[in-house]
Amino acid sequence: MRVLLFGGNGFIGTSLSDALVKAGYDVSIFDRPGQKRMAEAGIGEQIKWYDGDFLNPVDISKVLDGIDVVFHLVSSTLPQSSNENPAYDLETNVVPSIHLIEAAKKAGVRKLVFMSSGGTVYGIPKTIPIPEDHPTNPICAYGISKLSIEKYLSLARRHYDLDSIIFRLANPYGRYQNPRAAQGAIAVFLHKAMKGETIDIWGDGKVIRDYVYMSDAVEAMLRVLEYKGKERVFNLGSGVGSSLIDIIKVIESLTGNEIKCRYLEGRSLDVPANVLDIGRIQKEMDWTPRTTLREGISELFNQTKVAAS
Repeated sequence: MRVLLFGGNGFIGTSLSDALVKAGYDVSIFDRPGQKRMAEAGIGEQIKWYDGDFLNPVDISKVLDGIDVVFHLVSSTLPQSSNENPAYDLETNVVPSIHLIEAAKKAGVRKLVFMSSGGTVYGIPKTIPIPEDHPTNPICAYGISKLSIEKYLSLARRHYDLDSIIFRLANPYGRYQNPRAAQGAIAVFLHKAMKGETIDIWGDGKVIRDYVYMSDAVEAMLRVLEYKGKERVFNLGSGVGSSLIDIIKVIESLTGNEIKCRYLEGRSLDVPANVLDIGRIQKEMDWTPRTTLREGISELFNQTKVAAS
């Protein structure tokens, strides 16, 4: 089976491509020119690399011949930045995704797997944990664009012979995550704690989120390749809620350092709580996350220490 990852050199894509190669799949990656290759030693050489512009339909079309499954991992914006320029979010995420769907259909791709956002497509939840059939009322442009792409994939399933699976991913963390990025509380907090830097927290630190360890999430992504059930939308998270204060306490216990925090005014785009109901994926794919929050942060802490030594 030939698998192509659009945006495959990022945090999620690198973890997924490593696992795909180890599992024996023929793996290709499409990403922007000049990106540093982050694949594990000995694995990068087994991956076909394609440089291109996701905004260019020609670049998209020319890499799809002979591909069986596509993972769409590209996102040009973040939740906190998307509201500043919704038109840019639409132009750089939704429109290119439509081009990808059309090109995949013409190339005979069997399945397109899209990484949506379990943290934003639902909006302010009416129930916790949140099931897949919960109303979708995003309160940021990022969530609206993710949901729009979901709808276009549904349209393609109805009218064309292009199957698709949608993962509504929670807050992933783990190896390869950039600790200097604007997203990814656990990696950012851990990095700052180890350097003795002050952590900025929007609000009072009590917002609840679902954090899933990347290696657990990748196991689910691999299982979708052989999935033959009827469901097409899956929450992908830990099913457990943790606050920012919970994360800080775990990091303090691991590092032995008291973390300095600066509390800032809360943001309108942050829902008070988001925890995903993962019952569907547990039943359909026989998948359950194995890593607790403390275990995951501890593994990331040890990996960071090794990398720094």
